[in-house]
Amino acid sequence: MDIQTIGIIGAGTMGNGIAHTAARSGFKVILHDIAESFLDRAVSTIAKNLEREVAKGRITANDKNAVLSRISAVTQNSALSEADFVIEAVIEDIETKLRVFEGMDRIARPDVILASNTSSISITKIASKTKRPDKVIGMHFMNPVPVMPLVEVVRGIATSDETYQMTKELAESLGKTAVAVNDFPGFVSNRVLMPMINEAV
Repeated sequence: MDIQTIGIIGAGTMGNGIAHTAARSGFKVILHDIAESFLDRAVSTIAKNLEREVAKGRITANDKNAVLSRISAVTQNSALSEADFVIEAVIEDIETKLRVFEGMDRIARPDVILASNTSSISITKIASKTKRPDKVIGMHFMNPVPVMPLVEVVRGIATSDETYQMTKELAESLGKTAVAVNDFPGFVSNRVLMPMINEAV
């Protein structure tokens, strides 16, 4: 499947960072959240970050405008039916994520991969709320997304090889280094990070 449009659910820090990175990489982005105010803040943050890149000579003003033109900010989740790949980036709460995936499963085309940016919740459990568990995968970006190169690609028990490969290729097309991770609490970065935090405390 040719991925041209990426749907992103959640316009917070991670969601707007993923939207920035995807649009900067040439993809059309459908950024969805429940309130216009969240979306306005997200687009404003992306614009400010792009302006910094212009000031540093990394991109031109025309590049900035082109990136912003590729982002559609929407409150209607029905717009996600046009996405070729969907990434969930809502709060790290299992009930919220399960509810989002149930909705995504109804709206997204049957051939579309549904990815979660979760840092700790079981992908297998999330996938169980859908009719396409083979097309559900973890895609855990690091913060700040436009800068950090690592993306953990997390397979659930039913995730297909094709889904994994497409997700890995998408991560690489976003300029990221994809690392395969098994589906267990904490994944790689958190298992490294938490002991460091505990030791510091």
